[in-house]
Amino acid sequence: MSLNGFVKTIQNIMRVDNGINGDAQRIEQMTWLLFLKVYDTKEEDWEFHNPNYVSIIPEDLRWRNWAVDHKDGESKTGQELLVFINNELFPTLKNLEINEKTPVRQAIVKAVFEDSNQYMKDGIQLRKVINVIDAINFDDHKEKHAFGEIYETVLKDLQSAGNAGEFYTPRAVTDFMVQMIKPILGEKIADFACGTGGFLTSTLKELEKQVKTAEDKRLYDESVYGIEKKPLPYLLAITNMLIHDIDTPQIIHGNSLERNVREYKDHEKFDVVLMNPPYGGTENEIVKSNFPADLRSSETADLFMSVIMYRLKKNGRAAVIIPDGFLFGSDGAKTELKKKLLTEFNLHTIVRLPKSVFAPYTSITTNILFFDNGSKTKNVWFYRVDLPEGYKAFSKTRPMQLDHFKDAISWWENRVEIKDTDTDTFKAKCYTVEDLVNRDYDFDLCGYPTFEEEVLSPEETIRQFHERRNALNAKIDKKIKQIEELLGIKE
Repeated sequence: MSLNGFVKTIQNIMRVDNGINGDAQRIEQMTWLLFLKVYDTKEEDWEFHNPNYVSIIPEDLRWRNWAVDHKDGESKTGQELLVFINNELFPTLKNLEINEKTPVRQAIVKAVFEDSNQYMKDGIQLRKVINVIDAINFDDHKEKHAFGEIYETVLKDLQSAGNAGEFYTPRAVTDFMVQMIKPILGEKIADFACGTGGFLTSTLKELEKQVKTAEDKRLYDESVYGIEKKPLPYLLAITNMLIHDIDTPQIIHGNSLERNVREYKDHEKFDVVLMNPPYGGTENEIVKSNFPADLRSSETADLFMSVIMYRLKKNGRAAVIIPDGFLFGSDGAKTELKKKLLTEFNLHTIVRLPKSVFAPYTSITTNILFFDNGSKTKNVWFYRVDLPEGYKAFSKTRPMQLDHFKDAISWWENRVEIKDTDTDTFKAKCYTVEDLVNRDYDFDLCGYPTFEEEVLSPEETIRQFHERRNALNAKIDKKIKQIEELLGIKE
């Protein structure tokens, strides 16, 4: 069965069940079952290498002992299956006893089930779903490494994925960012809002090529770290790490913004940060107090930028996806963040992405900021990734591919200014820090020429209007202040 077919088959079975309402519940139901199947496969491996291994899951609750259908008429189904899962499996896994000595790879079972739910009410349909999941062979190299595609298919089918300002990041974008950052085995790589672990798995794909010895494998196991606030993406991220042979996933269930950024010690910082922070979300005033007064913002993406700066090691490297509003925004926090990027970090490259990269979730235009913590910025290169020839936009059926970055990758190693003679705009250009300061920290450069007006949703139209209006008001206020100073007018 193809991976797309796998997801569709499960979703079609679940649609018959009256206990599940909508895609979000279908996906949650699917993912805790996938987790148990994956975890059982990993336990087989751990048992093979350690005859003394003891599972944290009671023997009769392990996947192999209740989920596998041996076609002998003995497997649980119908009401018996529902009673077992609702009254035995879930209560036991939610209340597993753990302490500071419990290995992380075992403690994650309780962490996963604390926020998981069992929605299905039809035990026969539930048995069908379990059989489809059990048919996946995670020992097969091809199926194992293609497993991430299941998550991509799931998220693409979840049309509401972007409602809270969080969008599935296409594999092409995460792979491009990782390739430009060039992670090295032994470095610590983090994503402080890791979602399902897309950046981390792209990183592991690069690091896997560098594994040659047992010591290399140990470094590989300890290389990636993530934090995720929401239960469902957290569960997906944990499962994703197990599939990629990370036996002790360093994925924390929590909110990265709830720690005072000034308290981080050197051992809590990272060599590499790769992120697509949530945009447009809101945090309460208590969370904002975790940041210096000049960096406090109502925009979650701004707060995450601060977290990245405070948690990036000396000489560390970062690649971060940021919406257009950050580039041209001139409210206090955005301006201060951009000043900090230029004076305390080396913001060397800004790659501008086409609007439709995140289709169908949003048409918000985004950019990738590449910077390191090695020196002050001298020059910033801007590069615009144009739509491929023949494309009016990317879409769910025609998403962005890594091949669409081939010109950008080639340019990265041999940077030259590129001017589009048809539109008289720059596709790539280098600007000095002075150029950017003189623009009042407006980084809206090498953007896309407008040929036709795009029809946006009312919410996005209002959002963009507010961003542009605030930027314009700030410029007007600054000019009025300069004129008042020249005329000797005091407040």
